[in-house]
Amino acid sequence: MTDDVRIRPAVEADAPALLAIYRPFVEETAVSFETAVPTPAEFAARITKTRARWLWLVAETDGQCLGYAYGSTHRERPAYRWAVEVSAYVAPDCRRRGVGSALYRALLPGLAEQGYRGAFAGIALPNEPSIALHRRHGFTSIGVFERIGWKLGRWHDVAWMQRRLDPTDDDGPPREPGP
Repeated sequence: MTDDVRIRPAVEADAPALLAIYRPFVEETAVSFETAVPTPAEFAARITKTRARWLWLVAETDGQCLGYAYGSTHRERPAYRWAVEVSAYVAPDCRRRGVGSALYRALLPGLAEQGYRGAFAGIALPNEPSIALHRRHGFTSIGVFERIGWKLGRWHDVAWMQRRLDPTDDDGPPREPGP
């Protein structure tokens, strides 16, 4: 399937299609800790905000959105600005077909080119497919926040994983990250 998948930057007009992918994660799972589905306008605003500082990419075939991945703030304080949190969501009928990997193969180097030094992912447990995707792309486990999120009538743990985006051991001052 990944042979005919095109990866491109998201645009605000993608919001309805991407929201259709995201909606079941909010309504039916603990994969997202959101408890209310955002409106198309709110989702479009997220795309705009994200693209101003990080990357938001879409995987598509024949104009149909199959999934998306993006980087966002890891923490608000200024010293964290070289760290980026990453997320990927794939439509149910496209999972286990390489779409998530295609997105990460574009997203992670793109974030590195922007000057980000480390990528972090929080994964609500259990979610072996997401853990496996992140491991395939060089992420390592750094810990579990136990019982941190309440959703769907129970507590959920979140595993945290990280990957260095800058393979150098340069201890000098980094350049400012961003597009």
